[in-house]
Amino acid sequence: MDVVIRSLVIFLLLWLVIRVSGKREVAQLSAFDLILLVTVGDLVSQGVVQEDYSLTAAVVAVATFALAGITLARIGFWWPAARPALAGVPRVVVRDGEPVLEVLNSERFTIDDLFEACRNKGIRSLRDVELCVLETDGTFSFFTKGPDDDRDGGRDDHEVH
Repeated sequence: MDVVIRSLVIFLLLWLVIRVSGKREVAQLSAFDLILLVTVGDLVSQGVVQEDYSLTAAVVAVATFALAGITLARIGFWWPAARPALAGVPRVVVRDGEPVLEVLNSERFTIDDLFEACRNKGIRSLRDVELCVLETDGTFSFFTKGPDDDRDGGRDDHEVH
């Protein structure tokens, strides 16, 4: 039972760290972040199983993490009001070609991060973007204007460089 309690405490701590760190960190893992993640995994396993290196302790710890994850998903399914707290909410970061700087700042994304996401999707200018949503997993969803939908009169103040 001790392994289950320690597993739940570590699970909740990791969940909280991921929620607080924001969407940017989840979406953009560098090589260093991957090494750090493996190291954290090792530290977490030591904290969960303490000196018990048995197969049983490892199975109990993994099962506890899995059940805790399933439980959080079920809570979000059964209680829709809890979804924003559990998984976050999508946020609009570009509306009608204009970046919403307050949202970008609060999510710790720069305009250069947004430009990079545009380039990755083959978008040359923010003026071509009707709506861009930062999803809960840290990815961007772009909704571009159609070819006959040039509302901005051809201005160039948000070229993607």
